[in-house]
Amino acid sequence: MFSKNDFINESRSLLSFIDSAPTGFHACKALAGLLKEAGCEEIFETENTALVAGKAYFVSRNGSSLIAFRMPKSVPTGFMIAASHADSPTFKLKEQPELQGPIYVRLNTERYGGMIPYTWLDRPLSVAGRLLVKAENGVIESRLVNVARDLVLIPSVAPHMAKITEMNPTTDTVPLFGSAEQKDTFMKTVAEAAGTTPDAILSHDLFLYPRTAGAVWGADEEYVSSPRLDDLECAYASVRAFCDTIKGDIPDGIMPVCSVFDNEEVGSQSKQGAASTFLYDTLHRAVLASGGNEADYLCAVASSFMISADNAHAVHPNHPEYADPTHRPQLNGGIVIKRNASQRYTTDAVSSAIFSEICRAADVPTQYYFNRSDMPGGSTLGNIANTQVSLNTVDIGMPQLAMHSSYETAGIKDTAYLIAALKKCFQTKLTFTKEGFQITFA
Repeated sequence: MFSKNDFINESRSLLSFIDSAPTGFHACKALAGLLKEAGCEEIFETENTALVAGKAYFVSRNGSSLIAFRMPKSVPTGFMIAASHADSPTFKLKEQPELQGPIYVRLNTERYGGMIPYTWLDRPLSVAGRLLVKAENGVIESRLVNVARDLVLIPSVAPHMAKITEMNPTTDTVPLFGSAEQKDTFMKTVAEAAGTTPDAILSHDLFLYPRTAGAVWGADEEYVSSPRLDDLECAYASVRAFCDTIKGDIPDGIMPVCSVFDNEEVGSQSKQGAASTFLYDTLHRAVLASGGNEADYLCAVASSFMISADNAHAVHPNHPEYADPTHRPQLNGGIVIKRNASQRYTTDAVSSAIFSEICRAADVPTQYYFNRSDMPGGSTLGNIANTQVSLNTVDIGMPQLAMHSSYETAGIKDTAYLIAALKKCFQTKLTFTKEGFQITFA
């Protein structure tokens, strides 16, 4: 089903996408572009748009989260949902960013998410994000900005001076912008990149991002490395799969849904995160627009399925002892189904069985991840999203190394595997009875 060229080409397409997405805001803009190219119409939460049966739409919130869906020809009887996130661990600039001194100008930042701080040292970085700009006509507009050049760097301390084992975010990971002569020029640099002036900028959400380009590498070109693989790999694959099913056949009554949330790395507790009402609002409005009612919505949710897609840990080549003895995900070994007895992942036997059948039908291999029993694990957006829309959910991901590093590694097969599995998911119908459930593919 897959050739090596298929895997490499899909990986290079992923790298091209990531290069266009230095922040979650840019990622959502790039994903929106893919959706529009595929024939998906953009709608807005502030407008009461009539939704046409059979058409595909997408809606965004805050410019950093989006949900795409295809209306069925009748009232929805079930939602098949892929959920991922667009944010990654990084450094966020504070409102007054310059730290001025007698020798240098540095930037005042705070950590966003649980990054590996030392991986950010001694490499070219730049700044991107969004500005809130007051236009000449008085309208306040959100404007994306990317300085797009090697702009700052966080220098490490030589071992001759000190051996730093724990990095203090106030002193040890402060980016250097320029010499003291560059005082009061940082926001001018940002404003120039955005085509505005510093005086017009009312506020900003600006982040650092690494400038190191992604690469396909290895003895047989079997690996792919890049910034922000977690979780742009899953976000890209989700939208690619959705675009492939916009005009294809799907079972009657099924509504494919592709959701990409913001703020997963900091707990999802925002108006655009998985803990918000964004997914509920979108699904609910779609049911009402199709002629359904509250009862129809509740019945559809009960017959629905969500794939919470957020990358997983592969066995580390230098520290295989950190992996569970019998569950050892490998790069290029297939999609990882993540489970945890404390429900840090939402997967249970039902959702695992459903997803395994979907992957089997798509000819995609699967493997399992469990935390080593004496080590705490992470969590993701599956359980959080279920607090707003409760439905059968599986937590999955692509196996990767160096999660939360500024430069992460996965296998070249992973993206193509996930696209194939999610495309099959969007073409699937679940029928629940007293005896159990049946899976029907288009």
